[in-house]
Amino acid sequence: MKVKIATAQYQATRLESRKEFESKLSLWVQEACEQDAELLVFPEYAGMELVSLLEEGQQASLGQQLLGLQDLLPWYEDCYRQLAIKHQVTIVAGTIPVLEENSYFNRAYVYYANGDYSYQDKLKMTRFEKEQWAVSGTTVQVLFKHNGISFGIAICYDAEFPLLVRELVKKGALCILVPSCTDRVAGYQRVKISCQARAIENQCYVVQSALVGEAGWSDAIDTNFGAAAVYTPADFGFPDDGVLAVGALNQAQWLYAELDMERVKKVRNWGQVLNHRDW
Repeated sequence: MKVKIATAQYQATRLESRKEFESKLSLWVQEACEQDAELLVFPEYAGMELVSLLEEGQQASLGQQLLGLQDLLPWYEDCYRQLAIKHQVTIVAGTIPVLEENSYFNRAYVYYANGDYSYQDKLKMTRFEKEQWAVSGTTVQVLFKHNGISFGIAICYDAEFPLLVRELVKKGALCILVPSCTDRVAGYQRVKISCQARAIENQCYVVQSALVGEAGWSDAIDTNFGAAAVYTPADFGFPDDGVLAVGALNQAQWLYAELDMERVKKVRNWGQVLNHRDW
């Protein structure tokens, strides 16, 4: 079982209209599909660029931004859904705050080629999310499938908790997707190192997507630092350093890689070490 994945180093831009976003997103997806990617991953809080479409008064405070985004949410969802159907791919959308039962959740929607969708909410909140945004965490972890390949999603900070990722692997995940948004080198390194550790501990692929570049018009995502990457076990059949692919820091681009799930199964049974078994 193989899958070609495209993981984004995505830069949020100040938008002038909904049409501009639709065009931008369409071009991103089209570019990945032209490279035969079938599973596309966008980063954490990519949806926050929609704040630039809100009325000036709504942009004035973080609280008003979160509330204003809810009116744009159905359209935002439909943009991704229609592109997944059009190109017959699976898309992990850029996460966006979603209001449910008087609480906001940092949500990654997953859209399928047949029009179906599911989602994963972030479990653990950073200090900014908890103390300034009052965003809530969940305890529900979802196992997703693409053409029979099982994967889980650990949104940014969640990847720093070994037991959370282990639960996804116990459910059957052979690949963990990590949409991330980090505003300092230290934050990027924390998530990067955690992704590499999770790949070794669980003998699986870990795919990071990153929000990159400056967005000075937004208090929430004004500075972003990072790179997309695909990490693997450092063992037979994989790169010696456990890095299958990594993007250029802070450059808007897609990063592509072919993931072979049979290699994951093989290394779990016949690797030089058996971390997955010996946990």
